[in-house]
Amino acid sequence: MGYRIEYDSEADVLSVLLKDKGELSHAEEVGDLVLHVDKLGSPLYLEVLNASNIIPLMVQALAKGQALA
Repeated sequence: MGYRIEYDSEADVLSVLLKDKGELSHAEEVGDLVLHVDKLGSPLYLEVLNASNIIPLMVQALAKGQALA
């Protein structure tokens, strides 16, 4: 599976789906990064809070529906 990236402009959150299977156990937060992991500690998805401040060029491209290379 490839990664899936989504941006919620209302919440200003960029989400990166890393794994499409697995049961969420907990999340680990460091600043504006939140990593959601399964019971084995494997990452399921990553959230970047306040994304437009952290990675503005990527967020702008995603908001316009442009593919990133």
